[in-house]
Amino acid sequence: MIVSRSCISLLDLASGDMFNFPQTPRKIPRVMTVPGIISKVDGNRTNDGDFDALSSECCEKKIIVANFLPLHAQKDLKSGQWSFSFDEDSLLLQMKDGFLSDTDVVYVGSLKVDVDSSEQDEVSRRLLEEFNCVPTFLPPELQKKFYHGFCKQHLWPIFHYMLPMCPDYGNFFDRLLWHAYLSANKIFADKIMEVINPEDDYVWVHDYHLMVLPTFLRKRFHRVKLGFFLHSPFPSSEIYRTLPVRDEILKALLNADLIGFHTFDYARHFLSCCSRMLGLDYESKRGHIGLDYFGRTVYIKILPVGIHMGRLQSTLDHPSSSAKVKEIVEQFNGKKLIVGVDDMDIFKGISLKVLAMEQLLQQHPELRGKIVLVQIINPARSTGRDVQEAKRETHKTTKRINDTFGFPGYEPVVLIDCCVPFYEKTAYYALAECCIVNAVRDGMNLVPYEYIVCRQGTSKMDEALEIASGSPRTSMLVVSEFIGCSPSLSGAIRVNPWDIDAVADALNMAITMPDMEKQLRHEKHYHYVSSHDVAYWAWSFMQDLERACKEHYSRRCWGIGFGLSFRILSLSPSFRKLSIDHIISAYKRTCRRAIFLDYDGTVLPHASIIKSPSPEVISVMNNLCSDPKNTVFIVSGRGQNSLSDWFAQCDNLGIAAEHGYFIRWSRMSDWETIPVGADFDWKRIAKPVMKLYMEATDGSYIEPKESALVWHHQDADPDFGSCQAKELLDHLENVLANEPVVVKRGRQIVEVKQQGITKGFVAEKILSTMISNGKPPDFVLCIGDDRSDEDMFESISNTAYRSSLPVSPEIFACTVGQKPSKARYYLDDTVDVLTLLQGLAAASSSKSSSNTETQVSFESSV
Repeated sequence: MIVSRSCISLLDLASGDMFNFPQTPRKIPRVMTVPGIISKVDGNRTNDGDFDALSSECCEKKIIVANFLPLHAQKDLKSGQWSFSFDEDSLLLQMKDGFLSDTDVVYVGSLKVDVDSSEQDEVSRRLLEEFNCVPTFLPPELQKKFYHGFCKQHLWPIFHYMLPMCPDYGNFFDRLLWHAYLSANKIFADKIMEVINPEDDYVWVHDYHLMVLPTFLRKRFHRVKLGFFLHSPFPSSEIYRTLPVRDEILKALLNADLIGFHTFDYARHFLSCCSRMLGLDYESKRGHIGLDYFGRTVYIKILPVGIHMGRLQSTLDHPSSSAKVKEIVEQFNGKKLIVGVDDMDIFKGISLKVLAMEQLLQQHPELRGKIVLVQIINPARSTGRDVQEAKRETHKTTKRINDTFGFPGYEPVVLIDCCVPFYEKTAYYALAECCIVNAVRDGMNLVPYEYIVCRQGTSKMDEALEIASGSPRTSMLVVSEFIGCSPSLSGAIRVNPWDIDAVADALNMAITMPDMEKQLRHEKHYHYVSSHDVAYWAWSFMQDLERACKEHYSRRCWGIGFGLSFRILSLSPSFRKLSIDHIISAYKRTCRRAIFLDYDGTVLPHASIIKSPSPEVISVMNNLCSDPKNTVFIVSGRGQNSLSDWFAQCDNLGIAAEHGYFIRWSRMSDWETIPVGADFDWKRIAKPVMKLYMEATDGSYIEPKESALVWHHQDADPDFGSCQAKELLDHLENVLANEPVVVKRGRQIVEVKQQGITKGFVAEKILSTMISNGKPPDFVLCIGDDRSDEDMFESISNTAYRSSLPVSPEIFACTVGQKPSKARYYLDDTVDVLTLLQGLAAASSSKSSSNTETQVSFESSV
């Protein structure tokens, strides 16, 4: 039996301080990040000792950051003394059950009351010593602009799909409020820096009030272990894109290691915004969704928050709850109760719910006098004309319904518009046949979860209800499809809250459904809610955060960008930017050089409208090819006609077209083909399929080649094009399963080509030819930017080292852009590539123009 605190005064009950509630009755498994990785950096830790001994050395904290601290604060007007107590209903406090019992948890946030500046130092000391809380103390004017201004007037409406179409319906963007938002987030960051040990501690930031905080922290500590969870909806890209500071907020969020959402819909909207506005693609990595962002992987977590089982069960067992149950039973005298509990705001759909009740009574006269909707209205969290209008409309509609369908002793709708103690809510939950949550938009609503647990009951609540312990339990839920908990409640009746007729029908179905079906639905819901409580949510998020941060100290990090465009460039220690001085030095020392260059994205930017090479590219190619020590090849997926026309001025340049199906060693030599078979009957199968997707995807087109067919979608809608590419890839793999072809997806393309045709194969062929001709290369440079170039990076290493060469060649495999690659080096963009090639060409020119051993530096050459 769960023991509650002895004090049961009504004042304590109302304040929420009555329970010293137990932890959720379920053991959380102990899982820790393997220690020792930091030893690679500081050299002071070992990785071969006893696990417990090592973990005991770690003094990591969990720093929980939110707009408000989980505290009640009150000042005695007579004595001037402050009194503080934990808010037992706060999610931030309840989530501690998901951590190990000895975990040091520090809270950073604001108090809900103003504290005079002369008292702030003393209050800060008390809160840190007694409650492990760090108050931020925002100045009152800043707090008003930050919270009631930017958060409530801009972010909250947009995240709930309300656009400021005119002054009567929202506020136009105010940049002063945005600056206040930034200032407040900066103050939160400063407070975190006072208590953080960045090497060990984890920081978990909560909700839309602090979305730019990750940038301030990441700028200060490049390897900070940082998670963020959004408790509100994240709107679709069409809505979010109307926010003038959309890019700044997205980039700030991407400075977190893990970003959490309640539902896949919210995560999908966020990922769509990242794709459309920042050009970022995501992929599933062993079951985890990840975004590659400048070498860092930002993981996405999808898990709705749960409730605190211990809190609810101790409330149900309390004598005051039992007494309230008996009072409600006597008040409603056998009538069936439908309960709703909502905050008073325009998105909760309270008036729509009441209208549905009116429709139900009109359509089913037999239910009059037998059912009652008890609507508990929590105080509004914000003020404004829209809230007052919603409240007035709700009361007006309720009065009309009660006047129409009520009679002495019966009111079909009972509004409880005041602050209701939690124990009273649990009493209504325990008695209600049905619970309805009809919000038109809500992030995560825990009312259905609380209702399910209360309907399951406890032994003491069973006594109050006079039902046998262990008897079957029932519950029915009618939930809006637009709330965060809806996907997890598969047994609920989901409704469109705007469809009043459908909501009325759902209510009728809920109260008339056979008990056996109600029981089955309840059992399904209770199993989910009890196993996915707040402790599990917190534990699961922290586990994923630890996994997301495990490589922090095994990678090299640089901070780049200014202001809110700041981000971290994270690279493997073995993956580094190609030094021009280093490669020129190797270039000068060698005399048999092989140079392989991709075309699109390497010597020509992808964004370039003109696809032919620039005069600078032609010039540098001719300079490189004029050196007899060089064998230079353009290795591209483009067709032979295009490449030969574009590089007609380069006599000694080798070209490998269509990924090497066609090879030409110089302009005067004949084209060769790879002997992979001349059967291209598969094109008759693949082309109609591609044409189908081309016609269905505006902006896409097909590029026919001799050895391949390519479907391009770079000009299509980013999301739709990517979706269609996945479908086309699957479709082609199925219809061409027995054909000698390879179906691959590249950068905004899907390609079907003959088996055996790869850039890796052509590079290997060229190197092998050089070796067989008695000119084994002692310098190999390969630069590319696409997936197809990865084969080439791998091949040049294998071919060069597999051969019995007297001296190992200098190998430079270089990718364009910072991304996972088989290459050891990278260059930032095509400008860097051209600069490098000009440096090599200058080195050749300077050496050929002088017989002396005087070395000319790269800087003086260019």
